[in-house]
Amino acid sequence: MGPRNGVAPKKSARVVASCSFCLRPNTEVGTLVAGHGVYICDGCVALCAQIVEEKPPGVPLVAPWEHDVPVDHILWSLPRVAAAGAQVEDNLVHWVHKARSQGATWASIGEALGMTRQSAWERFSGDD
Repeated sequence: MGPRNGVAPKKSARVVASCSFCLRPNTEVGTLVAGHGVYICDGCVALCAQIVEEKPPGVPLVAPWEHDVPVDHILWSLPRVAAAGAQVEDNLVHWVHKARSQGATWASIGEALGMTRQSAWERFSGDD
């Protein structure tokens, strides 16, 4: 893909993550900013800034399911929401494994996630 918003994509050899909004991988954007399990690219930041500045009529600012949304748009959105959710889940697994590699107990991980030690172990232990 070509430049978006005047920013040339990075020529990274490896996809590390994708924007949680547009799902473009880090290899196709200028900058990808990491949050807590989510990411946003420079193009989506620019679009968000424009929406905040202009507050265009008809653009839902929060909870699009609370507005009249055509079913074709809902169906178009479903796989994108699922992909963003899967990326968040993958990040959570990596963070838990990082915590374990640094000595965190299953009890402390469970407490941080609002679940029991046993539930945390069952969900995240894998080969641990």
